[in-house]
Amino acid sequence: MQVFSALPPLSLYVHLPWCVSKCPYCDFNSHALRGTVPEHDYANALLADLDQELPDVWGRPVTSVFIGGGTPSLFSPRTIDRLLSEVRARLPLVPDCEITMEANPGSAELAKLREFRSAGVNRLSIGVQSFDARHLKALGRAHGSAESLAAAKTARDAGFDNFNLDLMFALPGQSTAEAVADIDSAIGHEAPHLSCYQLTIEPNTTFHHAPPELPGEEDAWAMQCEIYEHLAAAGYVQYEVSAFARERQQCRHNLNYWRFGDYLGIGAGAHAKITHPDRVVRRWKLKHPAAYMEHAGGARRIGGKHELTAADLVFEFMLNALRLREPVGVNLFQLRTGQAITPYLPVLESARDDGLLRWDGLSVSATDTGYRFLNDLQQRFLPDA
Repeated sequence: MQVFSALPPLSLYVHLPWCVSKCPYCDFNSHALRGTVPEHDYANALLADLDQELPDVWGRPVTSVFIGGGTPSLFSPRTIDRLLSEVRARLPLVPDCEITMEANPGSAELAKLREFRSAGVNRLSIGVQSFDARHLKALGRAHGSAESLAAAKTARDAGFDNFNLDLMFALPGQSTAEAVADIDSAIGHEAPHLSCYQLTIEPNTTFHHAPPELPGEEDAWAMQCEIYEHLAAAGYVQYEVSAFARERQQCRHNLNYWRFGDYLGIGAGAHAKITHPDRVVRRWKLKHPAAYMEHAGGARRIGGKHELTAADLVFEFMLNALRLREPVGVNLFQLRTGQAITPYLPVLESARDDGLLRWDGLSVSATDTGYRFLNDLQQRFLPDA
């Protein structure tokens, strides 16, 4: 049995699962919209779900809220305002709580964004993916180049000084010069935060069943290296595998994930991780929106749950923490896993000797080589390894 001397910070994730269309690379729990969004019924389900979650987190302050999807900006500002008001009535949000909402350029009309800002959303994450019309078409995106190029200005004009642009590279038929041009466009728009990640083919996606021709591994690595050089030269600091930010503009919600904090998850398919004084439990909700809405107010909303073993805790902590550029201290390991680090010294020392890890007895972080082969490094902490 684990014993936790302190509970981690707590975040809230809210999943709104509908999109205008399903992108061929997307493996998230998102559903192409047929007809209108059932906003009222789904909002009622979210609040009923949250009411069921409250006994596990009484009195714990919420440090961040993330409204993801899907395309949350398909919902009306009125519904988002209602949701956030009802969340505040149920949970104590810290005074400077970061409240992020995902948006696509095609649904980011200025007036609507201003209303989201008035409702309490104080950070946007905009799914630009590319500024190139050809690559947007290959990705099946609903917006075009002009909308991508206007996204940052629209966010600023709506009152958001804190926002992220999502970008992808190693796209079908993309050259290194084109990938770097996308990054340079984002830099030119002076986005406070950029997420930049390589397109990968995931199971149960259209691209998995009909794979496009992607740049080879070496070409993708060359793209990544040049992209990262351009970002560093422009003053963006890489603080996680795919996350780059100006000073003090890191995403606090995602940092809580990577530091192995706790989070409630409400909505179809949403996941939660909750620490109790003697155990850590993961659970997730029914994935299909119709089934979720039907059962959101009772126990049948739970799609599954899992109590983490001691070995699970160590692996999951390292799986997340090694994504960070910052050194992760032994004290955080002990707080989040409820264990001493001593039994894992042979793994840490072996990874250090192989050039994958920085380990000085007080903190741990991946080297540049460890970052390139992060999966191999993380697997060393698997329970059966």
